[in-house]
Amino acid sequence: MQTRFQQGCYFGATISLIALILLCVAWELVLAPLRPGGSWMVLKVLPLLLPLRGILKRNIYTMQWSSMLILLYFTEGIVRATSDKGLSATLGWVEVALVCVFFVCIILFLRPYKQEAKRIAQQAIQKASK
Repeated sequence: MQTRFQQGCYFGATISLIALILLCVAWELVLAPLRPGGSWMVLKVLPLLLPLRGILKRNIYTMQWSSMLILLYFTEGIVRATSDKGLSATLGWVEVALVCVFFVCIILFLRPYKQEAKRIAQQAIQKASK
């Protein structure tokens, strides 16, 4: 059973992932595209769509690998925030903030599961050594 804290972390991760998807689409099509009228950079949203279903279903494995995938967007956000100018730089910082929220929320959500897995593994080792 999940605690309220875990439920809050799940909610934070889900909302930040959806917000990041929407930000990436709006950024590259409307707000500050690389080329006027939109750019093919909008395709960067496709990898974010892969874990969305698993996150919504609270799939632990999906949450684990998506916590690593999201770091690519952290890198892109830092690069764009520090090298672009104007609205694009601001959007880069917003992307960084959303990635940080997602990452922290996912890690905090998964922490009890990882602790339980470690406890079970230690029990198995103790039983095997007897």
